[in-house]
Amino acid sequence: MDKALAPPRPHENGTVEVCIPLPPRINSAGIWENPASPSVILTYSLPLLELQLLLTFLVSQLVYAILRPLGITLFASQMFAGLVTGPGLLGRTDIFRSIFITTETGIQIVDTAAGFGFFMFLFLMGVKMDMNMAFKTTKRAVLIGIVSLFVPFVAAVIIQEAYKMPNISNQMKMERIVATITESVTYFAVVSCLLSELKIINTELGRLALSAAVVNDLTSLLLFQVFSIARHWTVSPSIALGHAGGACIFTFLLFFVFRPWMFWIIRTTPEGSPIEDVYIVIIMMLALGSSMFTYVIGRTPLLGVFIFGLAVPDGPPLGSALVDKFECFSNGMFLAIYVSTATMRVHPEMVLADSTIVQFTCVFLTFMFVVKLVSCFLISRWTMMPARDSLAFALIMSSKGIVELAYFTSFKENEVVSDATFSVLTLGALLNATTIPILVKFLYDPVSRKPTGYDQRNIMHLKPDSELRILACIHEPEHVPALIDLLDITCPTEDSPNVVYALHLIELVGRDTPVFIAHQKNRNRVASSFQYVVDFNQYEQNNWGSVTVNAFTAISPYKLMHEDVCTLALDKQTSLILLPFHKKWSIDGSIEIENSAIRNLNCTVLNHAPCSAGILVDRRRKLLMPSTSAYSVGMIFLGGKDDREALTLAKRIARDPRVKLTVIHLTDHESDQDSGDVMDWDSMLDAETLRDVKQNEDSDDCAITYQVEVSNHGIQTSKIVRTIADDYDLIIVGRRHGLDSVQTMGLSDWSEFPELGVIGDLLASPDLDSRISILVVQQQDYVNY
Repeated sequence: MDKALAPPRPHENGTVEVCIPLPPRINSAGIWENPASPSVILTYSLPLLELQLLLTFLVSQLVYAILRPLGITLFASQMFAGLVTGPGLLGRTDIFRSIFITTETGIQIVDTAAGFGFFMFLFLMGVKMDMNMAFKTTKRAVLIGIVSLFVPFVAAVIIQEAYKMPNISNQMKMERIVATITESVTYFAVVSCLLSELKIINTELGRLALSAAVVNDLTSLLLFQVFSIARHWTVSPSIALGHAGGACIFTFLLFFVFRPWMFWIIRTTPEGSPIEDVYIVIIMMLALGSSMFTYVIGRTPLLGVFIFGLAVPDGPPLGSALVDKFECFSNGMFLAIYVSTATMRVHPEMVLADSTIVQFTCVFLTFMFVVKLVSCFLISRWTMMPARDSLAFALIMSSKGIVELAYFTSFKENEVVSDATFSVLTLGALLNATTIPILVKFLYDPVSRKPTGYDQRNIMHLKPDSELRILACIHEPEHVPALIDLLDITCPTEDSPNVVYALHLIELVGRDTPVFIAHQKNRNRVASSFQYVVDFNQYEQNNWGSVTVNAFTAISPYKLMHEDVCTLALDKQTSLILLPFHKKWSIDGSIEIENSAIRNLNCTVLNHAPCSAGILVDRRRKLLMPSTSAYSVGMIFLGGKDDREALTLAKRIARDPRVKLTVIHLTDHESDQDSGDVMDWDSMLDAETLRDVKQNEDSDDCAITYQVEVSNHGIQTSKIVRTIADDYDLIIVGRRHGLDSVQTMGLSDWSEFPELGVIGDLLASPDLDSRISILVVQQQDYVNY
């Protein structure tokens, strides 16, 4: 065979010899010729590693794209990709066997990169893990975490004592210990990844599962270290004392030297400035040093890097900086390689090599899973959790993931477990990771579980003098003044007060645990930490007796933040949710900042809000005027439930003596009277809502003006809106989503922000050179509730 066409040849050092044909060249006579020996031999490790990484990543992403519609998670898809490229399928071909060499010396190249990825994963999981949760969690979470650890462990010891096998080998004993430990412990990293992929991490069930997992994980970590020292004590007390002393020194250095030093870094870093790169490099070097130290004192290096991650303060600015710099690098590439290459070691034929051992292992794993599932279910039911939620919670606490796979791989490499047992354990973890997410999603869907049949929670159906409950959402400090100014002109009085729930929404960065804080007014330390709490408390003081403010902070991912907003609005029975617009205008009227994440949140809240909702577009015109100044508000009315809700709010605002309200009724008739056609129910409600506006306009002391503008097409409506835009300080409009009329026909095709509706989009358009502020109102959507 021609050497240029020879297949890749592996060497013992792990490199691969690849023969690449040389291209034809022109000789001195000007004739094209093909060289006699057209090959260049590549024997470098880097091209091999790049090829391994590329193929593994492509196969895992292809498998995930196929299995994702079935509800299979990314982790399970990566394991399936490992089985596909392993010796069971593609690994039987010459090409894959040449690239992914099945000998230990050949695969160690990609193993090094994969191991580094898992090293970074454990470090970042430690950074994102909030240890305070283990001490501040509820009694129910502590009880569940402890029961879910000890009940399976005790059951495993009983079953092993009851069914002792004669002449059992030491390896089989160790295999049973490994299965007992991995099936008893619920790892925080596994639960966090599962909840994040199912998008229920900030739900009540997700928070409870995270708390219980933290208790379970930290308790098992402490107990296993104690058992390890006790085991070494029986062999050599001096070695046990050395390991215990080393562990104490390591813990002391972490939490009394390095952790205070990291807090010093946070204090010396100016607010809003990034952490200096030199500190990031030092922290990563210390993490590597921690793994080496734990290896010297007889522990696994992975334990050292994980505990060092726990010592790093979670959240911004330090924890979030580490996560931002390394999470995409480790989780996006190398962690997928680790999962796939670990699963490549599974040999399906080994499962049937020794049927007796395999059968006992399968029965034992099934027994342990059932015991843990039943114990978590019963203790959840005992704590008054609904049956469906208890079953979903028990499945989450029984889930398996990358940490268990890492233990199986480590035990196989150290010859603690046999190939057959490793294959059974890995396939069991794959079955667990495949079925549990599908079952949890079926049992627990927070969106479909929203209560139905609630009372109408909107402003229109409130009694005239009843209190108005408003949920005001804040993302940035500049959102606070505009929201307070709008709340102030809603004219709260002692007879008709405002109850304001100020919710500060912060993106979850640098930690894996969502946080929800209810700020106490008598705790000055907390209030001083959040300037918005101080501002709203001052607003309450300025309106003492007519305004009550309750401040909250929610830290969660943007994709799940709407759960916090809707849940709080539901619990507090609010009638209106106020959302800031995603664009920020500068002083000169140009757009300064545009946040697409806030826009997506606003759209999601509008779709799921349990009450009416409004988006405030602040274009830098001061809303709150001196007590002697008049404040001009315009309300554009076309008809529909959203416009009726907006008009009701506008009439409530008009009670303020400083406010002059003008209601502009856009109609397609020559007069404000109907043309004699039979009126439908919606038109009758519109006429009834406008009736008192028309009647009050005739009185001399009324601050409401009613005017009619005739428009027969969208272009004419656009001209009218642009003409009146500069006449008011604030314009209130209804969203009217999904409704079309003669006045707005054709305008929706040019709408840039559908969440504002057609009229609101016209007013917020950058083409409109105006400093007016806009409030877009949507009435409670009964379709979703």
